[in-house]
Amino acid sequence: MDGQDIRNVTQKSLRAAIGMVPQDTVLFNDTIAYNIRYGRPGASEDEVMAAADIAQIGDFIKRLPDGPKTKVGERGLKLSGGEKQRVAIARTILKAPPILILDEATSALDTTTEREIQSALDVVSKNRTTLVIAHRLSTVINADEIIVLKDGQIAERGTHAALLDRNGLYASMWNRQREATQAEEHLKKVRDEDDMGVVTRLAPAR
Repeated sequence: MDGQDIRNVTQKSLRAAIGMVPQDTVLFNDTIAYNIRYGRPGASEDEVMAAADIAQIGDFIKRLPDGPKTKVGERGLKLSGGEKQRVAIARTILKAPPILILDEATSALDTTTEREIQSALDVVSKNRTTLVIAHRLSTVINADEIIVLKDGQIAERGTHAALLDRNGLYASMWNRQREATQAEEHLKKVRDEDDMGVVTRLAPAR
């Protein structure tokens, strides 16, 4: 790492240089503030809330009766999957390590929230080495290099644009996910119109 053999450095210094947002977020049975501050125990409340705002969970915390002092329950059972993941993202943002590992970091989020958090993660990732592990390809389109794995082997590698031009495995996955997202957004629009009492008339079949 950076030309160093990591066998020659202490485990503590190695871990201090790495921040990770896992797919299955681990939270402690304590307050939201404690769980975010776990990334940097000496951080002030203002710094904790600034990290929460970047992770798109600040407003949610402010609306809670006890604010950042709200207990999350055992393994965070009082929070939804998306809320837990945003707490983990805030924890990593607060730690501000030189190396980030994002393992399916937005998998529990809806498409809209994912876009908001992705823009925040793009800011946090700037000038840092970031390894993004994802099945949702929209999270990796800005990567300097994308490595596509199949059966444990590298099938393709390159930028998003280069891989689309190749029209191979990555392009096939991208097209399928894009179609699924468009269908999801269309259904959401129809539901929203129904909630507002808007009558949608379908054209007769030809």
